[in-house]
Amino acid sequence: MCFFDQYRFACGDFKWGHFRQHCANEYRTGETCGMKLVMQTLLDPGICKLCTKIDTKTRRLMKEQARIDLWMRENPKGRKSSIMKAQEDINQLQYEIAELQWQRDQGNMAL
Repeated sequence: MCFFDQYRFACGDFKWGHFRQHCANEYRTGETCGMKLVMQTLLDPGICKLCTKIDTKTRRLMKEQARIDLWMRENPKGRKSSIMKAQEDINQLQYEIAELQWQRDQGNMAL
């Protein structure tokens, strides 16, 4: 039960910061007991790395969808292979976004 700083982001996620103080259970010099307690919570107005990645992939997904919509309006037959490639990219992006959201949810379950 050693004490650490905690950084809380605007998105609600957190990360552990610097070590601050040993607890009474730890008798070895320079070691921590393994349990983390919050010494102080520091608010960070930004968003965490996972949310940044999710936002980036979401914007890319929306861009691909807009490109498909444009191609479908112009000439869908002439762009068939491009549309298929863009659909594959969209499916891959949706999978990656779902995986990142799952990772974020797993981290929040510890709260």
